[in-house]
Amino acid sequence: MIYNNDSYLMPYKKIINERYQYLVRRKQEIAGYGRTLSSVANNHLYYMAHKENKYWVFREWAPNATAIYLIGNFNNWEKKVDFSFTRIDGGNWELKVPAHMIKHLDLYKWIVQWDGGEGERIPAYAYRCVQDEKTKIFSAQIWDPKETYKWKSRRIIKKESPLIYEVHIGMSSKEEKVSTFNEFRENVLPYISKLGYNTIQIMALQEHPYYGSFGYQVSSFYAVSSRFGTPEDFKRLVDEAHSLGIAVIMDIVHSHAVDNEVEGLGLLDGTPYLYFHDGARGHHPAWGSRCFDYGKDTTVKFLLSNLKFWMEEYRLDGFRFDGVTSMIYYDHGLGTAFLDYSYYFNGNEDGDALVYLALANMLVKEVNSHAITIAEDVSGMPGLASPILQGGIGFDYRLNLGIADHWIKWIKELKDEDWSMGQIYYELTNKRQDEKTISYAECHDQAMVGDKTIIFRLMDKEMYFSMNKDSKNLIVDRGIALHKMIRLLTLCTAGNGYLTFMGNEFGHPEWIDFPREGNNWSYAYARRQWNLVEDPNLRYIQLKDFDQHMIKLVRNNRILSDVPSQLYIDDFNKILIVGRGKFIFVFNFHPTNSYTDFSFIAPEGEYKIVLDSDMSFFGGFDRNDDKILHYTENLDDQSRLKLYMPNRTALVLQKIN
Repeated sequence: MIYNNDSYLMPYKKIINERYQYLVRRKQEIAGYGRTLSSVANNHLYYMAHKENKYWVFREWAPNATAIYLIGNFNNWEKKVDFSFTRIDGGNWELKVPAHMIKHLDLYKWIVQWDGGEGERIPAYAYRCVQDEKTKIFSAQIWDPKETYKWKSRRIIKKESPLIYEVHIGMSSKEEKVSTFNEFRENVLPYISKLGYNTIQIMALQEHPYYGSFGYQVSSFYAVSSRFGTPEDFKRLVDEAHSLGIAVIMDIVHSHAVDNEVEGLGLLDGTPYLYFHDGARGHHPAWGSRCFDYGKDTTVKFLLSNLKFWMEEYRLDGFRFDGVTSMIYYDHGLGTAFLDYSYYFNGNEDGDALVYLALANMLVKEVNSHAITIAEDVSGMPGLASPILQGGIGFDYRLNLGIADHWIKWIKELKDEDWSMGQIYYELTNKRQDEKTISYAECHDQAMVGDKTIIFRLMDKEMYFSMNKDSKNLIVDRGIALHKMIRLLTLCTAGNGYLTFMGNEFGHPEWIDFPREGNNWSYAYARRQWNLVEDPNLRYIQLKDFDQHMIKLVRNNRILSDVPSQLYIDDFNKILIVGRGKFIFVFNFHPTNSYTDFSFIAPEGEYKIVLDSDMSFFGGFDRNDDKILHYTENLDDQSRLKLYMPNRTALVLQKIN
């Protein structure tokens, strides 16, 4: 069990054991004795609109309803007896309509009645929803194309060291608009492939009423957002990614649901607690959304079926679970510092949520043993990414969220000459040894309006005027140098994977600001300015080229499969040297000092420079001759390597003999 390898967990041995025993009981309650979760996580097959023996079959679980009617363009949106549901068992309702009466692309909804009221509702298991351009009202849509998509590529194999390119389809165009699956597939996917990333993590796939929510206020959990195209378009995108050897994971939101009643699950049958907690606990105090009750079998089956649906219908290779911290604590982790282990086991943790997440991880592996799951948790809950049989929750990886915060703090609060190499190395490598992690210097969070990306923090307004290759600007030179070094250091110290957000690899300027009333509904900042990295006269392309070489070096040599080791740390001279397998990563963060014949202990052998951030090709000054081979010398019974180390430069050396 996890406490056997961590003495600090021993005081909580009883709690961990009881949680595991509760998980075993819940699995049996959900699946039945001896059965798999996958065998019962099939709600979508039962409830989702489908054809059956020359009928369209519609079903909904709405135990508080007194009547349900199907309305749509096929019956003039009128409540008619011929389209009324019949109550069957277990709070379920069913309606069968002759197939010839309903066709592909027809729009529909429910009218749900309950004691004291009624309202229009979107089916909980809607496969597709579309929004009227004029009224902005959503409706479910019948999706029954004559030709379904024929998959071409084999399912992708598991990525042992995910190199993740985080993307948002809608803002992936350089034009001021909502981009599409097809445009992304044609224009951005080949670019990602050339960069060398082996995984894409797609945000905002589940249907959401408000575009500016970044996809985190979900209304229809089973519907791929129609803003970006059709289900077939998305399948084609996934298929194309697989053909390029790129895994596709989804940023899935099971932590909460949009509060909207007409579009979402709120008050679906007139009750606020159908899938959620009742009363104050059913409302998120910070997000204004609804909170799932993970102790209800119906909620758990709804969410587990949702995972299986996305994996089977769209052949996804895994999930990044959003908002895990909010799920696993009664207070959602708001305002809690989590200073020691007692904060994880003080009665604030939601055992039902933790068990649901463990069940989710079990299901994902049942459906596809190669799929990966990633937890977004800011609390550091021990065991989240530990095996279930050891008392963990079963995630393959956890995001190392603190690294981005540390980089912001160092850049924002300290002068370059005050950076501590020891502290930086400690924070970048500080992780639980029994868990795998994904590191990043910045993701979409740091690019949002109200925050700043690393490049903006380093250059600020200067990047508006001096990013031309012919410009001479010390602030921009510093920014270019540190942008490369920060990324390389984050990657070479990463636990087991690395992530970047779309465009940040080339220092995308400005923030992300979705269309809203406050900006006159502008798309000016809800896009990616690919034209900047395509212009050979600008320095953005140099940052992109460095990122590309960095990622391919790590990927092609499987560097993340080895464990990083500290070879040398010098706070005074601002030198940090990291070993990883046959590679040595050398960083001179000093603002002004370059060092000739700098000597440090290294494994005996012959080395060549395989990456140099100071190359002019990467926006540097070509102060090193990368063709020179470097040999260790035996000095005082120590194997030592000597290098010329220019200021603000990173070198990667490979041992060749």
